Amino acid sequence: MKPIDTKTHGYMDYIMGIFLIASPSLFELDHNRIESTIFYVLGVSAILYSLLTNYELGFMKLIPMKFHLILDFLSGALLAASPWLFGFSETVYGPHLVLGIIEIGASLLTSAKPMKQVV
Repeated sequence: MKPIDTKTHGYMDYIMGIFLIASPSLFELDHNRIESTIFYVLGVSAILYSLLTNYELGFMKLIPMKFHLILDFLSGALLAASPWLFGFSETVYGPHLVLGIIEIGASLLTSAKPMKQVV
């Protein structure tokens, strides 16, 4: 059994999405460069596909949780590798790498099935 349930993961998704969007300001990055754009794109994407996921905090429930976790894993991998993929590792890499690893970890530690509700 994986330690993170789908409801907790949902809260983590929205918090991470907001944090990614805020990261360029928090880490004092140039808002017009790729190192910021990657945060904006992945943050907005995380919120959008979370709203569409079939879990407790999803709005439209169109995306299966297993597919959502794959998207989280891929997003985390892209975020973690982005400083080297897009050539800005000489400027900044720490926030991208750490947040990407956190996202990968959350995807691997989350159950794809909701917990049974206790009545």
